[in-house]
Amino acid sequence: MPFHLAALTVLTATGLLRGTPAEPLTSQLVALALALPFVAVAGLVPLVRTLEGSAARVLCAPHGEVLGVPATSAAARRRASAWFTSHALLGGVVAGVSLAAPPGGVVLLVLPLAPALAKVFPWAEPANALPIAWLPVGLVLVLLPLPLSAVAGSWLARLAPTLLGPTPADRLALAEQRAERLAERARIARDLHDSVGHALSAVGIQAAAASRLLERDPAFAARALAAIEDTARDAVAELDHVLGLLREESDATTAPTPSLADVTGLVARTRAAGADVELDLVGAVSVVPKPVSREAYRIVQEGLGNVLRHAGEVPVRLRIAVIDGELAIDLANPAAEARTTRRGGGRGLRGAAERIAVLRGTFTAGPRDGSWHLSARIPLEGHP
Repeated sequence: MPFHLAALTVLTATGLLRGTPAEPLTSQLVALALALPFVAVAGLVPLVRTLEGSAARVLCAPHGEVLGVPATSAAARRRASAWFTSHALLGGVVAGVSLAAPPGGVVLLVLPLAPALAKVFPWAEPANALPIAWLPVGLVLVLLPLPLSAVAGSWLARLAPTLLGPTPADRLALAEQRAERLAERARIARDLHDSVGHALSAVGIQAAAASRLLERDPAFAARALAAIEDTARDAVAELDHVLGLLREESDATTAPTPSLADVTGLVARTRAAGADVELDLVGAVSVVPKPVSREAYRIVQEGLGNVLRHAGEVPVRLRIAVIDGELAIDLANPAAEARTTRRGGGRGLRGAAERIAVLRGTFTAGPRDGSWHLSARIPLEGHP
């Protein structure tokens, strides 16, 4: 490592350890000790956890979760520094033993056959008196790096989850990210249900009407087919936008999303499907904040889609009002006769209630006085 080499270079150049017993080994150990404080400081760099976490997962097979992302908190940086220092210390010890012990062991193993080696390696002189007795020591030195590496690796594998694993702050951040992903998935699911569900309902009714009147009223059938084309085109565009969000495409988030400014087109398509929609706009919808406008459009879309799916060609009263800092949506239509309920249905109204709850508003939907009423109230303050 660079810090160890730099410290060893300084010791050699200054001659501070010249003449000490076992000078080469002593120099290596002192250089390692001098390098460790610099290693600890370098370990505070956030990217160290990224590098060391990736290396630990590949080389150590840790017994727990190890992160491979930068350390963002002070506690995480201190833990990464402790791991980096421990890794450097054990690596230096294992490397030193691997470089020194096997050659020394070979000398002791060969010494009975070549006694002159004791003159080349003075440290082996005591073994020259009874070289055969030192053969087990030589064998141990040759094999010593293997168990030492295994012990060091096992210890690091147990230490990695503690020092490179998630801190409480990391766990909180991960939980927040997971919650954001789940919320985004729920929003995308609501958008798909509202846009595609409404389009399919409108297309189904328009196709049925065109089929019934194809021979008697070709002009109406042509208008119905044109409406089917427009509805399908809009649905495909919205579906492509949602799929782009799922794929995390960079241009998906910049695609235009429908808002209250597009309600008149939505009402026109619903009328083309056979429902007699009476639209009453009160106030300027342009002052409605974008998040509120977008969610309000989806609520209206869900309400009109439910009319087409469950009531059919019936009169609908839709009122959208912006009054006294509040957006009010009221939709009413004659209640449909009892029908067989599709298993798993009801997601649309739950989704609408979730949209309103996020915007700190109120939402009600249900039968009243022989009609089906949907009502939403959303405050306009506090939204970007």
